[in-house]
Amino acid sequence: MTDENTQGTPEPEGSGDTPFQFTDKRKVDPTSGEARAASGAASSGADDAGATEGSDPLAALDFEPEGEAAESAEVLKAKAEAAEHLDALQRERASFTNYRNRSLRDQEAARTQGTQDVLSALLPVLDDIERAKQHAELSGPMAAIAEKLDASLARFGIERFGAVGEEFDPNVHEALMHNVDPDATATTVAMVVEPGYRIGEKVVRAARVGVVGPE
Repeated sequence: MTDENTQGTPEPEGSGDTPFQFTDKRKVDPTSGEARAASGAASSGADDAGATEGSDPLAALDFEPEGEAAESAEVLKAKAEAAEHLDALQRERASFTNYRNRSLRDQEAARTQGTQDVLSALLPVLDDIERAKQHAELSGPMAAIAEKLDASLARFGIERFGAVGEEFDPNVHEALMHNVDPDATATTVAMVVEPGYRIGEKVVRAARVGVVGPE
């Protein structure tokens, strides 16, 4: 019995100031006589526990949203992207609208300028036709041509103005002659030398007239 106890006595490990640690590696429990579980599994479990204790304590935590939280995050992200795309689309639409309006204005201005250039070139011819009308020298086919010419000018927004009796307006009339009438209360057109022409609100040529007014 003494030899068995001596042989089974665990050997001390470590030396110096380090506390003694005994590891019982016997496969049979000397007290109960029953077989012990394999020490490898215990050692492995101890190693795993040690590794777990020595690792990052936050490693086991899962910060990724799951379930409704994950779905909510995806919805918010999709809404943010949709808002960005909508903002970009609205900016592009506003830019295109401004470009279209500017193009329409430029086209209208170019059209008006072209009509004005043609009218300026035709003014001497139109003045001769008006003089012929005043002297009753325009008849027959020429009268029909003159009427067609007036209709064509009207289609392009060209308006002839200047008539006897209308009040003098320096913005649309050019007074070539001025007569005094003591009984007059305002300056009016007494004679039209050359009618005026305008395109819309733009006066191409003021009406050249003779006026009569008070002293």
